[in-house]
Amino acid sequence: MSMLSILLAEAIAVMGAGIGAGIAALGAGVGIGRIGGSALESIARQPESLGDIRANMIVAAALVEGAAFFAIVVCLLILFI
Repeated sequence: MSMLSILLAEAIAVMGAGIGAGIAALGAGVGIGRIGGSALESIARQPESLGDIRANMIVAAALVEGAAFFAIVVCLLILFI
């Protein structure tokens, strides 16, 4: 392989890792926004179930954040390895 093709492959990997991390962060933001909006709507409809809805919202938000962090770590591994 020539030096130019190696540099081009590295540049594409860096660009892909950056785009992947951005998409992961964007997806997490959208997911948490939808979770919060749905939880507020549910609480407005049934205020007596506030504790249950809040607990489920926190668990769901943690799962979304975990998936986003995993995706960002994978992008960083692609970038540095």
